[in-house]
Amino acid sequence: MKIAFFDSGIGGLSVLHHAMKILPQEEFIFFADEDNVPYGTKSPEEVLRFVDAAFKFLVEQNVSAIVVACNTATSVAVRKMREKYSLPIIGMEPALKVALDLFPDRKVLVAATAITITGEKIRRLIARLHAENLAELRALPNLVNFAERQEFASAAVENYLREELTVYDWKNFSSLVLGCTHFNYFKDTFKKILPPHVKILDGNAGTVNELIRRTKLQPTPQAANRQQLTAYYSYRRVTDAEEIARLEKFLRRLDEMYML
Repeated sequence: MKIAFFDSGIGGLSVLHHAMKILPQEEFIFFADEDNVPYGTKSPEEVLRFVDAAFKFLVEQNVSAIVVACNTATSVAVRKMREKYSLPIIGMEPALKVALDLFPDRKVLVAATAITITGEKIRRLIARLHAENLAELRALPNLVNFAERQEFASAAVENYLREELTVYDWKNFSSLVLGCTHFNYFKDTFKKILPPHVKILDGNAGTVNELIRRTKLQPTPQAANRQQLTAYYSYRRVTDAEEIARLEKFLRRLDEMYML
């Protein structure tokens, strides 16, 4: 089956990386809208226009399903895309339910882009889980820029996160939920600065599980077969050796972060 993974930039590669681990027999397309990244600082109208154009392109590639591996694009556009197209469309959802299931009475910090944490979708999720007194939201927009330029572990990254997260009394929190796929590249720095009891959770496994459920695919976990990956940067197929090496560097970083 040909499956597309779509993101504003390179963050969605973390969701695809997980899919490649457990669905190595499938054919994958990765579409990163590098011309318009980041989505999190743009208006909902702009994001919807970008997503609509990308979906048109991906449907023309004869994909059988599309994973919107971007929390921002999911919150703005997935409902409208499902109204427009009949193929399975799987969106991202912050792993807030996972955190609350693990620790029902402890607070959770959801870190995401500004457009995600101010959006109606996250508010509906919090209300549905009756988590109004347990969920706190924090925008970390600079992490997207760090990720896009492959600055994964630096003093600047660490200082940025320490400054942003120092306002929280972590003894009251059970978990940090990564509500942006770009944030998965920084799990080691999060672990370095957070107390050991704070769990770091993301929505990648849940998203891929939903893909499997919707498409009735059979997981066959084994080493990822990267020869099955075709990548596009905003409609341009990635064939340049330097750009392929860039993608490989992201995938190697995700290998390092995979079990953290």
